[in-house]
Amino acid sequence: MDYLNDTPKSRKNKHLNAYERGQIALLHSEGMNPNAIAKRLGRVSNTIRNELKRGTVSQIKANKKVMVYYPDTGQRVYESNRKNCGPKFKLLQCEEFIEYVTEQFYDKGHSLDAICGSAKLHNKFSKSQMVSTKTLYNYVNAGLLTIKNIDLPLKLKRSSKAKCTKNHKKKLGTSIDQRSESINNRSEFGHWEIDTMIGKKTKDEAVLLTMTERVTRKEIIRKIPAKTVEAVQDAILKLINETGDYFSKVFKSFTCDNGSEFAKMSSLEQISDTKVYFAHPYSSWERGTNERHNGLIRRFIPKSNSLNEFSIESIARVQNWCNTLPRKILGYLTPDEMFEDKLKEILYD
Repeated sequence: MDYLNDTPKSRKNKHLNAYERGQIALLHSEGMNPNAIAKRLGRVSNTIRNELKRGTVSQIKANKKVMVYYPDTGQRVYESNRKNCGPKFKLLQCEEFIEYVTEQFYDKGHSLDAICGSAKLHNKFSKSQMVSTKTLYNYVNAGLLTIKNIDLPLKLKRSSKAKCTKNHKKKLGTSIDQRSESINNRSEFGHWEIDTMIGKKTKDEAVLLTMTERVTRKEIIRKIPAKTVEAVQDAILKLINETGDYFSKVFKSFTCDNGSEFAKMSSLEQISDTKVYFAHPYSSWERGTNERHNGLIRRFIPKSNSLNEFSIESIARVQNWCNTLPRKILGYLTPDEMFEDKLKEILYD
């Protein structure tokens, strides 16, 4: 690490800074030897000797060649040497791992972090055969891989939005403020966030109903004929029929926004033990898990594309991709793996 701050305070076992180099030049010009300078600055004498050697250059004065120490020269040589410090690239030692990362990236569309973390979790390579996620991104930035920055789906900085809760214009049911702490802190399985995704804004256009479980990040995607109350209710009823007696154990609650298509979601509480909560208006971060997954789906189904053109099978493939993507937040397990573990707890409880 470079220390460019010009503080006069001596720092033991740290590199010399510009101020200390100026002191060395002054004391050396007064005839003090390295031992005396080191004692004055609280440094080891070898540090002073090495610095004098680093910054000393030959000068011609009165037709005579003399050796003079310049602190600027010492600083410049120091900075040049620092560029050559640190570990070198391990591309040759990790060639097999790099090929595996490239194949997984292009074939499965997983992020570099997901590939690296999953490989480490499942012991696909020894530690000496791998590099870290940060190093992989450094290789991409340096142009050492076939993967380019433009290929990375998310290579940007996000600015967090200030929380601004507006008053309800309409009340469709229980507010998110009344959710229990076990839901908010994700300590209990079975609580879902739900939303709809549109393609083209045209009449008779199909939409996607997306549901995300807060603990396991399990994703369920259903193609429904329209963004209407009736279409959403039909999809939920089909889900109840599919899961039977286990519905209220797997789907303990839903959190949705205030869209008109969810106007009758609260009626679910009358036919099951499932609770329904409504987020505040214009507060998409309150359903952040679901919004994040909607972003993943957009990689395959961009905005303004007609959802009528996508078959049920293609939607299922997108759902499968989301559920088999290793997640750092899950210890690089996949949502499917985590979800199956939670289901076993319910079935054998």
